[in-house]
Amino acid sequence: MKKAVIYASTTGNTEAMANAVAEGVKSCGAELLMSTASDANVSDVLACDVIILGSPAMGDEVLEDSMEEFYTNLEGGLSGKKVAVFGSYDWGDGQWLRTWVERLSASGATVVNGDGLKVQLAPDEAALAECKSLGETA
Repeated sequence: MKKAVIYASTTGNTEAMANAVAEGVKSCGAELLMSTASDANVSDVLACDVIILGSPAMGDEVLEDSMEEFYTNLEGGLSGKKVAVFGSYDWGDGQWLRTWVERLSASGATVVNGDGLKVQLAPDEAALAECKSLGETA
């Protein structure tokens, strides 16, 4: 089993979440491919059994620019793939994750964590535990 954890982060909050997700991936014995969205290779990510994507909410609750660019390149290859999403936000109610889940479903992906895992601002211990669990179970 190989799982990709690909994320974008502007303040470090989503990066902290990604690190906890990666810890969960490793603790369940899966092989980990981890990268920022700006450095990720679409072909390598699509070769994974599970793809876990993280992005902070930006502006009017949209994906961070590097994640939007990466995701747009990835989107066409997601049919039949298991995908999970997570991220952090400052205000709003998580619409960016719901929109992302809708896009994933429209691409034919199977979203394995419902509406996604969202954390307001910096993740606390409980949120990091949820992130680790996501890495284990996705």
